[in-house]
Amino acid sequence: MTSTNKYHLPKGSSADGPYDVLVTPESAGWEYSGLRILTLGPGEAHALSTGDSEFLVLPLTGSCTVTTDGGAAFELAGRTGVFASATDFAHLPRESEALISSAAGGRFALPSARTERGGQPARYGRKEDVPVELRGAGACSRQVNNYCLPGTFEAEQLLVCEVLTPGGNWSSYPPHKHDEARTDDAGNPVESELEEIYYFEVAGGENGFGYQRVYGTPERPIDVLAEVRSGDTVLIPHGWHGPSIAAPGYDLYYLNVMAGPGPDRAWLICDDPAHGWVRGTWDAQDIDDRLPFAAEENE
Repeated sequence: MTSTNKYHLPKGSSADGPYDVLVTPESAGWEYSGLRILTLGPGEAHALSTGDSEFLVLPLTGSCTVTTDGGAAFELAGRTGVFASATDFAHLPRESEALISSAAGGRFALPSARTERGGQPARYGRKEDVPVELRGAGACSRQVNNYCLPGTFEAEQLLVCEVLTPGGNWSSYPPHKHDEARTDDAGNPVESELEEIYYFEVAGGENGFGYQRVYGTPERPIDVLAEVRSGDTVLIPHGWHGPSIAAPGYDLYYLNVMAGPGPDRAWLICDDPAHGWVRGTWDAQDIDDRLPFAAEENE
């Protein structure tokens, strides 16, 4: 099995039961990060047991009600699609039960992270509180919806964001990694150890496509160059990852799910030194004027 086949999961290849995508720590061959993509028809419901992991319920399309065993009921207004706006969401702690029901139907991402910590109640995340960041410049311009990161939403191990890249642009660039806990000479942390999942959707229906690159070091090799389409998933256990390339004419979306073993929940990256200089060129360039996506809905 090649690295690309092992780490690139085309649409349908990881489907299981009610889930269009099912990635668990066991199926991925690691310890923490997971993702499920759930489709509900009108009037359908799904019972979720979180077990040893914390979860988000994050609408991709449509709305739902999340009813918890603690008596809370969260009405998620959701959105019409991933390029339309950010969305509200719910956080579910480990060792809890929830019922996800949708009157009109929809598709829902369920990112997860295995954790030994707990004790927080289920919580609601407002769309209006999601920081929408425009990152990079020129052909490296992209939009990042920072749902569940340090400083944006409290969680135990889980980190979740979305990246939206206009057609023809590159994101996850310069290539970077976060696969070892490292400090600088003064003892300050400069890199954190995180497993990462990329889940893709592409504008343009079945014709839409993009590319994802992952590569490693001689000590920890990995080699992925995947053509990605809507419903595809790429697993990144280690190594440099990027660019994520949106083909001209096809806007690219991906959901990032990260978790790792560190005692501190942190997202600290290290650029590939061969390409990190690219960041220095952004000061002389404008942000792509196609961003933000659906600006009137993100205000």
